[in-house]
Amino acid sequence: MAITAEDIETLLRASFPEAQITITDLAGDGNHYAAEVVDESFRGKNRVQQQRAVYTALKGKMDGSHGELHALALTTKSPE
Repeated sequence: MAITAEDIETLLRASFPEAQITITDLAGDGNHYAAEVVDESFRGKNRVQQQRAVYTALKGKMDGSHGELHALALTTKSPE
């Protein structure tokens, strides 16, 4: 079953309530998304640490071939 952009944002918002979050369905198929997450909690963390925090927030939705989310182009950063 495909996941919606709203579902992704809801999962991310639970871990990053103050973040600026933009979700884009890249192929219109509910399987390939881009996400930009801008949050103060990323300040001082490297890109890998930031992205791991986002994947943790997705609560296994990208895990293996059985995950609901098949592709996520991810951009993370702290506010300027």
